[in-house]
Amino acid sequence: MRWALGISYLGQAYDGWQSQPSGRTVQDHLEAALARFADRPVSTVCAGRTDAGVHGLMQVVHFDTEVRREPFSWVRGTNAFLPPDIAVQWAQPVPDAFHSRASAVARRYAYVLLESPVRPAVEAGRAGWVFRPLDAVAMRTAADKLLGTHDFTSFRASACQARSPVKTMRRIGISRRGAYWRFEFEADAFLHHMIRNVMGCLVAIGSGQQPAAWMDEVLAARSRDAAAPTFAPDGLYFLGPVYEDHWGLPDRTPAYDWLP
Repeated sequence: MRWALGISYLGQAYDGWQSQPSGRTVQDHLEAALARFADRPVSTVCAGRTDAGVHGLMQVVHFDTEVRREPFSWVRGTNAFLPPDIAVQWAQPVPDAFHSRASAVARRYAYVLLESPVRPAVEAGRAGWVFRPLDAVAMRTAADKLLGTHDFTSFRASACQARSPVKTMRRIGISRRGAYWRFEFEADAFLHHMIRNVMGCLVAIGSGQQPAAWMDEVLAARSRDAAAPTFAPDGLYFLGPVYEDHWGLPDRTPAYDWLP
């Protein structure tokens, strides 16, 4: 039987999602917990890998197993063996045709940014930080230039393994609540460090270091050297993949509304 799980986690203590020899990844902890609950090895496939320090509100994984358990048992049983900053939110049987990565039609991220003359304290590791005032109009004007299908090479990390730099950005939303900015991104797929590199450019424009029109130049250059430095991972959250309705999977977890 194939199962899908929705996972939430804070990324501060981990070397990203994907399993590594260090064993200090979210996938390593999840698979170890599943193996203890199922009393046999369990191998998972995720919807989208996250880097060290990046958080997940609804990472989706699938795995195949002969073990028979009720959905609530997979949730509670696996969580019993997970550290407090990783938790299974839901479990659901899915058809064999479902694939957590290949079945996703889009992916969503949010970046939470604190605008303050003083660095974060209780939000340390959970929000990015900028001490200069930001111009919402300038950032929205620049963000609009990234909508649609483009070659995003200028925002691509050198270690990126994607076959093509051409992606379709469906939506960029920018809102503010108090001292906190929330940037939401939705695209068919993202390149390695793509959002953090876009954030570096948006902050440079919002703080007046560059005009909004600069985003056109960066995009057209198709060179990483043209863009701003990669922004910190602290405020980046994987909101989750988007699936077609017929799979019947949740589209978010309660933590989605917890973010500023």
